[in-house]
Amino acid sequence: MSVIDKIKNAKGPLFTFELLPPLKGHSIERIYNAIDRLVEFDPAYINFTSHRNETTYYERPDGLIEKKVVRIRPGTIAIAAAVKYKYNITVVPHMLCGGFSREETENALIEMNFLGINDVLALRGDPQKGAKRFMPDKYGHSYANELVTQISNMNKGKYLEDTLMEATPTNFCIGVAGYPEKHFEAPNMEIDIENLKRKVDAGAHYIVTQMFFDNNKFFSFRDECRKAGITVPIIAGIKPVSAMNDINLLPQAFRIDLPNDLVAAAKKCTTDKEVRELGIEWTTMQSKELIKMGVTGIHYYTYGGSDNVARIVKAAF
Repeated sequence: MSVIDKIKNAKGPLFTFELLPPLKGHSIERIYNAIDRLVEFDPAYINFTSHRNETTYYERPDGLIEKKVVRIRPGTIAIAAAVKYKYNITVVPHMLCGGFSREETENALIEMNFLGINDVLALRGDPQKGAKRFMPDKYGHSYANELVTQISNMNKGKYLEDTLMEATPTNFCIGVAGYPEKHFEAPNMEIDIENLKRKVDAGAHYIVTQMFFDNNKFFSFRDECRKAGITVPIIAGIKPVSAMNDINLLPQAFRIDLPNDLVAAAKKCTTDKEVRELGIEWTTMQSKELIKMGVTGIHYYTYGGSDNVARIVKAAF
């Protein structure tokens, strides 16, 4: 069952979460261990992130500098397929504009279709490490709405090669990202909402938000979306802080604000363990309020650790 079907048939808010593929050379067992802690709570689906190639430079023995292109977390589609058939659960691989051509995107979608994976989260992706702005592949997409259009076209049987005869339509359910605190590249929230509507108008079935720590920002974002004519379901994305560094690193990495109360409480902590307990308490509070206010679903960004999310879901759902 696709994500949008699960939303339509749900009797209450959905519980979903996201995992990163293992680093190259590492085992899939870490993924299984994380899922094992959460399957008892009946997750509606699991997201798997995708990562573009990164350009690195290293010094050779002869002293010359050589460029090397690597992908540190490969295997998104394969991992999603493995999890789908091991746990009989809906999986949602991320699909990026950054680092991929339109043909590579089409081929990846065809592979997903053959594997019986019919859900995808369409994202532009971040700029390449060290770059000041996003640069698409020479034959790739510049914006997520273009990626959504390509997937929607495949759902209509329209592939890149317009000479194909009687091409079989796909049936992808398409999710896209929304930003309760505005995408950092958008000049203001109004423009950001307009960009989000372009993705929805291109064929997106639902929205899942970037993490936020103040529920009022989510409620305001949801209201602004509805005023702009965006009627698709909106799933709230949240993350429990789990280490002292999170207080400084999360706002930098994701261009988000942390509430004063959360920062003040974190500053009183002396160990990562104490911060982790604070994160569980704060995210449980967020979850209970979101559920009370009729949110479509709550999506947890786990980054691999799931024991804290298990405690949160047990307390809130």
